[in-house]
Amino acid sequence: MSSNVFTVRQRHCCEYEIKRSRFIAVVAPTPDLDHLNAFLADLAAHHPQATHIVHAWRIQTPRGLRERAFDAGEPSGTAGRPILNHLQGKHLINLCLAVIRYFGGIKLGAGGLARAYGHAAQQVLEKAAIVPYVTYRNLEVEVDYGRYQTLARELAAFGATVLSADYGARVKVVLQIPEEHFPTVRQILSTK
Repeated sequence: MSSNVFTVRQRHCCEYEIKRSRFIAVVAPTPDLDHLNAFLADLAAHHPQATHIVHAWRIQTPRGLRERAFDAGEPSGTAGRPILNHLQGKHLINLCLAVIRYFGGIKLGAGGLARAYGHAAQQVLEKAAIVPYVTYRNLEVEVDYGRYQTLARELAAFGATVLSADYGARVKVVLQIPEEHFPTVRQILSTK
């Protein structure tokens, strides 16, 4: 995964109105399809009177990057696609950006819809905490008790964190290591 890929740290929301239609943009981290489905179900439950709940998402899966745009009944390509364009242009993954629309009675036309949904996406992304996307790998190792604390501090410099430790004859540790530092950490561990 390229180091020029980003995601959002947490859910963020913003709202604006154009020609009496209310647009509520919500972006949230969705690391997998289960989180995506839960996020969309939550939006539908909280906005049952919405005219449209348009969304676009990009998720890194074991089979590669998947992405989709959904117009939710708006004319094809006028709603989900402008949102997806922002996600692609900013190299964002593992998130969903939805725009909830409450129709105000004035039609915007195809161009107006595309601008409105694109603007909503842009607004929420400008306010959201965008952070570099980091992939991790887990590694299980066994170390002597006397070496455990020193090793944990040494590996923390590479972003490694201890997920679990099982204290038996030796300490069995499961480490979470950023992908980019995995070879270095393995090298350090092989010399210990």
